[in-house]
Order: sequence, then structure tokens, then C-alpha cells
Amino acid sequence: MDWQHREIWEQIQQKIRTSIAARELRAGDAVPSTRKMARMLGVSPNTVHRAYIALVRAGVLISRRGIGIFVPASSTPPLSDRERALHDAADAYAALAAKIGAPLDEAAQELAAAYAKIDSDLTAALAGK
Repeated sequence: MDWQHREIWEQIQQKIRTSIAARELRAGDAVPSTRKMARMLGVSPNTVHRAYIALVRAGVLISRRGIGIFVPASSTPPLSDRERALHDAADAYAALAAKIGAPLDEAAQELAAAYAKIDSDLTAALAGK
């Protein structure tokens, strides 16, 4: 899926869902206020509000009027085997990159290049069938 072509509010919504699934956000945690999140991301508060409302309607977040928006206890789904494996591999790669002093942008470039090579090799293999 090409995230660059998704609406910003959808990207915000997906990031929050992913953060909950990865347990970066846990039951009871508050998400930043609409205005604070908008400032952090450099977007309109209406964009953040749209993402939050969609997440509240889906039951991913709960709103407590006058208090804030929180992750409910029932919103922490277990990671699938695929998600857990990907998360563990990403942690290991990040730890190795940090250990050897590679900056994030360089580590991300290397990962993207490796992924592109695998994708290219797979495409070539399928074309050669």
C-alpha cells in the first residue's frame, strides 16, 4: 500500500492503530490533544479530529469529555504472528544499526534497498517461469 497517497487523517489513524498493536500505546494511555497532535504533525486540527473521531467510532479509542481521548482496555489486540515477527526483526535491525553508529536515514535506505532487491528478484523469478 502506498502511504504517500492516503489522506493524512487516514495515515494518522493507521499510525495510532499500529502503535496500539505494537503496544507503544497501552490501555489507559492518553493520546495527545487534537491541537497538540496537529502542532506536532504540522497539520490542521480538523485533520487530527477526523482521525480521532473515526477511531472513537471504531472503538479503538474512547473519549472522556473534558478529560481527553484514551486507549481503552479492550483496544489492545494481540499481535498476529506476522506482526510479531516483523516487529522483532525491526527491533533487531534497529539495534544493530544503532550499535554500529548508522543514522536512521542510512539504516532506512539500506532496508529499502534490500527490500527493493528482494522484490526485483521475485519479479524476475516470476517472469522467468
